[in-house]
Amino acid sequence: MIEGFEIPLHRSLTEVILLGGLPRTVGLILWTISVALAFGMQQLWVLPVAIVLHVLLMALTRRDPFFFDVFIRALKSPKILYP
Repeated sequence: MIEGFEIPLHRSLTEVILLGGLPRTVGLILWTISVALAFGMQQLWVLPVAIVLHVLLMALTRRDPFFFDVFIRALKSPKILYP
């Protein structure tokens, strides 16, 4: 590295913000929909399903923290690439 060209790089710029082991947006979407269905429509079977989904998504996040970012980017990309 060249002397004088060093900058501090904070961990918050390179790491995913996790909320309960999930990326923040994924966790908020999962639990907002689950709680709305469970208490708004009185479907209490949704809560155990949400817990199982949370554990599965947590395992995916533990394996690759950027899984959901790449997945969303892949969904937005064009399906056919013309030369």
